[in-house]
Amino acid sequence: MQSDILTVRAQAGPESSVVLAATGEIDRDSRGELRRGADAALAEGCHRLVIDLGAVTFCDSSGLSLFIDLHRETLRRDGWLRLQAVPPHLQEMLRVTRLDEMLDVRD
Repeated sequence: MQSDILTVRAQAGPESSVVLAATGEIDRDSRGELRRGADAALAEGCHRLVIDLGAVTFCDSSGLSLFIDLHRETLRRDGWLRLQAVPPHLQEMLRVTRLDEMLDVRD
């Protein structure tokens, strides 16, 4: 089932990664859409995930929690998680929660 408020498109990325381009809002009702995209990439053996957040208009604590879960999961598989094109409002949330110190965050 696809969320009405979040769409996720997967494509091949740099360094043998998969880029998950998210568009819309990431919250408790829609985070499953992003999780399914990540799970599909992980199931195919890709342990390097880039989440492109350039078109994300809102993200709540459940989205932040998902980023932490994916970060830990990719590390356990000798991979990595990168957040890319992070909009200013989300950069501020990551800074305030100090998640910018844990996660690889790129403008």
